[in-house]
Amino acid sequence: MTRSLLRDLVETPSVSGDEAAAADVLVEFFEEHGREAWTDAVGNVRAPADDSVLLTSHVDTVPGDIEVRVEDDTLYGRGSVDAKGPLAAMATAAVETGVSFVGVVGEERDSRGARHLVANREAPDAVVNGEPSGWDAVTLGYRGLLPARYEVETPTAHGSLPEANAIDHATAWWESVRAAFDEESEHVFETVTPTPLDLNGGTSGDGLSVDATLTASFRLPPETGAEDVKETLAGLTEHGSVSYDQHYQPVMVSPRTPVAGALRAAIREEGGSPGHVRKTGTSDMNVYAAAWDCPMATYGPGDSELDHTPNEHISLAEYDRSVRVLSATADRLCTS
Repeated sequence: MTRSLLRDLVETPSVSGDEAAAADVLVEFFEEHGREAWTDAVGNVRAPADDSVLLTSHVDTVPGDIEVRVEDDTLYGRGSVDAKGPLAAMATAAVETGVSFVGVVGEERDSRGARHLVANREAPDAVVNGEPSGWDAVTLGYRGLLPARYEVETPTAHGSLPEANAIDHATAWWESVRAAFDEESEHVFETVTPTPLDLNGGTSGDGLSVDATLTASFRLPPETGAEDVKETLAGLTEHGSVSYDQHYQPVMVSPRTPVAGALRAAIREEGGSPGHVRKTGTSDMNVYAAAWDCPMATYGPGDSELDHTPNEHISLAEYDRSVRVLSATADRLCTS
């Protein structure tokens, strides 16, 4: 049971926005094992049961065709690490232990599944979020994310004149942003990381102006909120304007919570030496931590350095261990 679901999910494409077929695989899996399951209004797979703990991971993947194959007890394929390994392990553990499960959609884009979940479901007693941490490690923190868009417009002028146009302003703005967040730290997790994503500009269709739009993301450490970054950017924006999309607040949970403790104990029972991880990116745990006041941590098999890569693969032995860890964790949380 443990490996067949994983392979079925990896063989079923589920790029963000097109997760329905993989969701059907999960629903069928739960129904075959005597559990009620369905897809909700946004496509999340719901299998409610004992809410002592909610096991949850995401169904969607980034694009990329990778031949699905097993070599040397290793499964290759898009999503094998991020995050169908954790997803299948959690679904299997939920069936084995009788705890609640949700497979959410849209994590790779905007966490629409997780956002819908927290708006339409009461908080469970505890959450284990599924992302690759390695079978013997527990993820306690993620940086936040603030998407931003800088837009500026200037009148057209002859190219021989020295006046700065909108493209000049956009590039100058970005240089000032990089300088403002040029922090020195031994750990990237503790810094704000600005990253340009796209720059478009040129003469408008009517020939009367030059327009420029620069989109960027800002990764936020736990001690820096979205409003702190917005305040800094307001002081740098002499020309044009900055707008913002929905953001993720950073999250850092204590290693002393019942969830982290149960995961560590289960890892030790499997012969591992548990470690703690802080991720420089974001996950649905950012959404859950902002909405639900309950203990939580992130856990799952797989090497996160293989996320989104052309060589994405997962050790099946590691996957098997993670199922046992999750089952023992759920049992411990249900009886605590």
